Amino acid sequence: MEAELKSLEQKIQQFVELCQHLRSDNHQLRQQLASALSENRRLHDRMNEAAGRLEQTLARIPEAEA
Repeated sequence: MEAELKSLEQKIQQFVELCQHLRSDNHQLRQQLASALSENRRLHDRMNEAAGRLEQTLARIPEAEA
């Protein structure tokens, strides 16, 4: 009986440690996701700005006469 309780205690301790590790990993992954989403928004905005500047530049180029 004592051995079974000791084994159960060890399994519970391993489970608790695994949960703590997974919680830490989850927190880190959420931070990485937030950072990646922020960078994605920033790059999207820069692409839109570049496209707008390109359109303005193209609009100033005279069209070739046929």
